[in-house]
Amino acid sequence: MDALKQGADALFILLGAIMVLAMHAGFAFLELGTVRKKNQVNALVKILVDFSVSTIVYFLVGYGVAYGTHFFVSATELSARSGYELVKFFFLLTFAAAIPAIISGGIAERAKFWPQLIATAVIVGFVYPLYEGIAWNKHFGIQGWIASLTGHEFHDFAGSVVVHAVGGWLALPAVLLLGARRNRYRGDGSLSAHPPSNIPFLALGAWVLCVGWFGFNVMSAQSIDKISGLVAVNSLMAMVAARWWRWPWARTTPALSTTARSPGWWPCAPAPT
Repeated sequence: MDALKQGADALFILLGAIMVLAMHAGFAFLELGTVRKKNQVNALVKILVDFSVSTIVYFLVGYGVAYGTHFFVSATELSARSGYELVKFFFLLTFAAAIPAIISGGIAERAKFWPQLIATAVIVGFVYPLYEGIAWNKHFGIQGWIASLTGHEFHDFAGSVVVHAVGGWLALPAVLLLGARRNRYRGDGSLSAHPPSNIPFLALGAWVLCVGWFGFNVMSAQSIDKISGLVAVNSLMAMVAARWWRWPWARTTPALSTTARSPGWWPCAPAPT
């Protein structure tokens, strides 16, 4: 019975890892659809290579930084519990690789290829695992300190802060440093719209992300006996509610090209010419 439970847990988390891995296709198609056509190949290659770099760096460095373990052990030890620890690494790798994917979308068409890959290696190897270790492995006693102040440890289920907020926090200074896309603003300071280059790609990317999101949320239980239908339905309702809120807003908002902005309304806006 224990062997059956171990195999079921390994399969459960493997399916979650595959679903979150598919989200990276969603990131790719979403970014491909929003950038200009001349930059589509660059955006696609960056997403693919980012994941490759993330895999190597997280395997060699990042996973050890977060959890104080490594995989340089015997095959017998690696195959214990139906290889659950290896599958768990795969699952957590897809979380880690989401960080550079989030950042990539924020700085699309503005970052050079090699500097972005170096940043990916540093973030996935050191920056993200430090926070991951604090939140999910109680490093540095910070969780105990929070519990002593509030009565409870910081709880992050499915990476809402550990992954998504950290990705946003890291993307913000990158956006501020790189500034707006070239020709984003006219000489009078008004916005110049860059229409999506491929709306079907954009829609496909958004849909793949929605489906993969269930792997992010539901499979974060990491054990089949802890699966929660409430988490699944909450994820579904959040997605549907966001679509219903966005639809009327999109219908009533004027086009960006007709929305005037005063020069200098954003610190990275280029000076009027």
